[in-house]
Amino acid sequence: MNIQSITIKDIAKALNLSYSTVSRALKGSYQISEPVREKVLAYAREHKYRPNLLAQSLKNKNSRCIGLVLCTIPNSFLGEVINGIESVASSKGYLVIITQTNESLENEKKALDHLTMRAIDGLLISVSTETRDVKHLEPYHERGLPIVFFDRICEGLPTHIVQSDNEGGAFELTKHLLDQGYRRIAHITSPTHLAMTQERLTGYRRAYKEAGLAIDETLLKQCAHGGAIVAEVEQALDALFTLPQPPDAILAASDRMTQSSFQYLRRTGKKIPEDIVLAGFSNFNAPELFSPALTTMVQDAFEMGKRAAILLIERIENKHKSFTPEKIVLPVQLHVRASTQQNITQ
Repeated sequence: MNIQSITIKDIAKALNLSYSTVSRALKGSYQISEPVREKVLAYAREHKYRPNLLAQSLKNKNSRCIGLVLCTIPNSFLGEVINGIESVASSKGYLVIITQTNESLENEKKALDHLTMRAIDGLLISVSTETRDVKHLEPYHERGLPIVFFDRICEGLPTHIVQSDNEGGAFELTKHLLDQGYRRIAHITSPTHLAMTQERLTGYRRAYKEAGLAIDETLLKQCAHGGAIVAEVEQALDALFTLPQPPDAILAASDRMTQSSFQYLRRTGKKIPEDIVLAGFSNFNAPELFSPALTTMVQDAFEMGKRAAILLIERIENKHKSFTPEKIVLPVQLHVRASTQQNITQ
């Protein structure tokens, strides 16, 4: 027998079992007793059985492919998200097809067209900074394509959402800076039409309000492409440091904004934390290797990808059943390091 092409029929014949019994055992069905299931799985492992995904897709009218739309792939946060997604997808026998929009709505629309032409079973999407609504996604949803939003979301479709505690994270990070004695905290963030931006601004404002302090609105800067273009971050920082009263702290809303801000401060000769402190939402590897080590608000990117994939595959495999849209908000964790530890006089 060629072990590379062993089938369910081969296993059934070898073990003197019916085809349906072997099939159910391989799927972990409760209808099959534990001894029989273990016997089938052991034989399958020994003879390197692999399911025929093409045959299954033809039978079930599924491609066993998931479309993944991201703003950009060279991003440490999204890299962890991809790992989380693929850890679930591969265990369930699904292939993940990854596309990136480079923060362009037009590219996002093209990516959706290309993915759906390849008959994907479902879609995971973190929208671009140019995406303001779900109109371009509605036709796919109406045709029954399961969709799950993660990280950057759009309201308007009755579907699952997985995101971080953006408001709580921004509140905690801002409060940390206020507790250190800083009062002019600049917040560099993405466009305000994004739900994530609004949530983080809400957390920032709440921290000031609870401290009984007023906010200087000139300290709030939005980058149209979410920091993907370094020049946007630098222009925001240029504007901040030409104010009559420059900021004494910077809170950046993403990996890219945090790193670009760090590079700008070093290039312009500003010492961290002596001249200004820096903190941000960041998941890049080894922030402690920066000099000084950076204070970061860390999101559980791997868990985000994992949860999103689980929800999507459940919808794919039960798409003819009714469901209630679920919104999962994952906790974030503040890691305080040297970039915000300078003692100042209030």
